[in-house]
Amino acid sequence: MRERDEHERFDRPRRHTKPRTKVRPNYDDAATARVVTIDRGRYTVTLDPSTGSGPSTGSGGDGGDGGSRTITAMKSRNLGRKGVVVGDHVRVVGDVSGAEGSLARIVEVTPRRTVLRRTADDDDPIERIIVANADQLVIVAALADPPPRPGLIDRCLVAAFDAGMEPLVCLTKSDLGSPDELVAMLEPLGVRVVVTRQGGDLDSVRDALRDRTSVLVGHSGVGKSTLVNALVPDANRSVSYVNAVTGRGRHTSTSAISLELPFGGWIIDTPGIRSFGLAHVEVDDLIKAFPDLQDVTRDCPRGCLHSATEPECALDVAVADGTLAPERVESFRRILASMNQRDDY
Repeated sequence: MRERDEHERFDRPRRHTKPRTKVRPNYDDAATARVVTIDRGRYTVTLDPSTGSGPSTGSGGDGGDGGSRTITAMKSRNLGRKGVVVGDHVRVVGDVSGAEGSLARIVEVTPRRTVLRRTADDDDPIERIIVANADQLVIVAALADPPPRPGLIDRCLVAAFDAGMEPLVCLTKSDLGSPDELVAMLEPLGVRVVVTRQGGDLDSVRDALRDRTSVLVGHSGVGKSTLVNALVPDANRSVSYVNAVTGRGRHTSTSAISLELPFGGWIIDTPGIRSFGLAHVEVDDLIKAFPDLQDVTRDCPRGCLHSATEPECALDVAVADGTLAPERVESFRRILASMNQRDDY
């Protein structure tokens, strides 16, 4: 007995001897905010004006002034691996005063209405979320310098339809090239197109963006940042220049940023892209964006991919009997084909 007692003196304490509390933190009073940009694990968020600054569970809260406020936050440990992206609507606690050196905590990401995704390439299984909660995808393409790449426009259209976002094509530099060919290409799809030029009137762009959350995508050098600077005078986004030899722009924007438009709405500027992988998009998801075509394809044989080479595709039958316009079907099949072919990026 004495020997056993001597050994028990050196036993390690048993694990989980302290009962865990079932009380969890209550974030009912957390302030709501929008993520506007991300930099090395720090999130810049804008507080919802309706919540003011929210109650402060740390130091530095001022009780709220009813206006929007930009603060810096970090992701709370309880979120685990859950990602936070630009455009997310989040709930924050801690020091929400916005004072220099203050740091709040993001404790919850509210359900996303839309998610714009892309993969690095068509055979890349990893999806990357570009932005959340945008309702309009603005595809910016220059008519010259650099020349337009219709394949990328088609791929971005596919991504917009898959995400449930309304696409808008903005053709810049019309003083250097004609928009007629691209406008005719997009017309059968029912996609809205706006055309701009250097120093020209932007009223049509403002009308298309007003009271909406829009994300800009496109190659470097097409004029995204120039457009943002014209729409938001204090944005101060760096602009890139096109290499005279390669015909491509140089990346100047390194991260996405969401900016409030002075005439209502938000605009999200993103870094220039060279490819838009669509490995995450399925044909059945794409056809849902075209209700008139989807109704017809219900008569397709099982496994039909709705391409021009598919035998007995109901789209061909509908074109033959005059139910569908051939231009509409051809345009749909063009963007469908863009999912399986690369453009000259």
